[in-house]
Amino acid sequence: MALIVNGEKIEDSTIKQEAERMRAHYEEVFAEMKPEEREAQLLDWSKENVLERVLINQEARRNGDEIPKDEVESALAKLKEQYENPEQLYKDFDLKDDEKIKEQLELQMKVERKLQQVTDNAPKPPQADIRKFYDENKERFKSPEQVRVAHIVVYVNWQTDEATAYETITKAHDELTNGAPFEAVVDRYTACADSGGDLGYVAKGQMVEEFEDVAFNLGVGEVSGIFRSRFGFHIAKLYDRKPAVVHELKEAKEQIVAELQEQIRGKAVDEFVDQLKSKAKIEEV
Repeated sequence: MALIVNGEKIEDSTIKQEAERMRAHYEEVFAEMKPEEREAQLLDWSKENVLERVLINQEARRNGDEIPKDEVESALAKLKEQYENPEQLYKDFDLKDDEKIKEQLELQMKVERKLQQVTDNAPKPPQADIRKFYDENKERFKSPEQVRVAHIVVYVNWQTDEATAYETITKAHDELTNGAPFEAVVDRYTACADSGGDLGYVAKGQMVEEFEDVAFNLGVGEVSGIFRSRFGFHIAKLYDRKPAVVHELKEAKEQIVAELQEQIRGKAVDEFVDQLKSKAKIEEV
């Protein structure tokens, strides 16, 4: 079903194109819905998207800032630089010449500036909202437990077979057992000697599971026995441990303000579009 929005006709094919653009992600998110219900909702949302886009475009044409011609020319030049084949540019825009593309670019720039004006006037989040967000989402501002660990590693790969790698790591382990400093043994045996094998502070999820199972169960200053990961054989030493901590509000505030500000901007745009809808003449034909 086509729409007429303030006298501008929107063909049914445009709504169907929007539905196809949304379909892959939409069907993944709403996979549990019955197919016929999902399809009906997809078409409704697609129609709403197209309607809102048309209203914003109309407002930008009617009341948007004038865009200097040299800015439009510059935008087209930058766009052309992205295409090795110029014909692909016209195909992507579904237009036949530069003048038509410049019209599209000018409209896009007007829309962007109009929406920027709308969001520029959006208020800052109040302190009470920042505190509430922090209190309700403290787990998001938690730093996981971290350990500072070093290791001796002998890789098992096309250059070193399992037996040879194990023989090498065993020699390193024997030296450690006999009292040699870990830092000295690292330099002689590890395949990764940068910084004395020191990996710095790592949190769970950064290393392979086999390594973390050992490293996170060592005491400070403790050296492990030989263990195997998917990469080869290791011996690890734990230097320090930092417990999991929840960051204070002052540390999380910048992130919270940015997220709340984005929500406020989104609400401002929604209210702007609602105002356009309230004034528009919309017909289904």
